[in-house]
Amino acid sequence: MGFLDKMKGAVSAVTGGGADVSIEYPMQSMKIGDNMHVKVTVMSTGGEIKTNGVYVDVHAKEHGQISGSSTCESCGHHDSNARVKLSKTTVDQSIPIAPAFVLQPNERKEFEADIQLPHGQGTYKGAVHHEWQIRGRLEAFGNDPDSGFKTFEVK
Repeated sequence: MGFLDKMKGAVSAVTGGGADVSIEYPMQSMKIGDNMHVKVTVMSTGGEIKTNGVYVDVHAKEHGQISGSSTCESCGHHDSNARVKLSKTTVDQSIPIAPAFVLQPNERKEFEADIQLPHGQGTYKGAVHHEWQIRGRLEAFGNDPDSGFKTFEVK
């Protein structure tokens, strides 16, 4: 392996480009505390990857924008069109579904598990809304390769 090949491998590891990750999960609405069947597929994009395992990350966040009026406490200026942006993480859980292993060059593996949805507020929409997301992730050196967050509905 030449110097440039080693550099490409290092860049892939640092940027998360060392593997492709995808996640499959039910498309129907889920309920808080339900078990959700997930399948995470990982594939090396060329080199060997030493992993600390496969994880499913479940996140929920309340966010939105509220309009109203406000008065500055320092100068007394009144703004009748004030907007406040809100963002609060309500669920942030990483669930291990596979132990540490080595993914060989160009190897593909699938991992299936039933995970329990953590307790929290269900999905709602409006000026402020609450959104649930899920992703599959391969924990490895550098930036963890992942599937990207996908939105799902919780009732």
